[in-house]
Amino acid sequence: METNELKNNIRRLRFEKGEMTQQQLADLAGVTRQTIIAMEQGKYAPSLPLAFRIAKAFGVGIEQVFEFTETTPTKTA
Repeated sequence: METNELKNNIRRLRFEKGEMTQQQLADLAGVTRQTIIAMEQGKYAPSLPLAFRIAKAFGVGIEQVFEFTETTPTKTA
């Protein structure tokens, strides 16, 4: 069975952007502050359009905000 993990750098990027608040990012991305909180905690994976809006709010590429890892377990005989 494959395991997928989506990590994000939202918290770090907020602080690099002059300590942008969760509410400011939420307003720029068109979501609630609770959505930003859930994403930062890894409890919510955004839709692709939302991921692009967040990256745009930071002025960076989407791959600088989100990291996707996919692992396939090794098969044993």
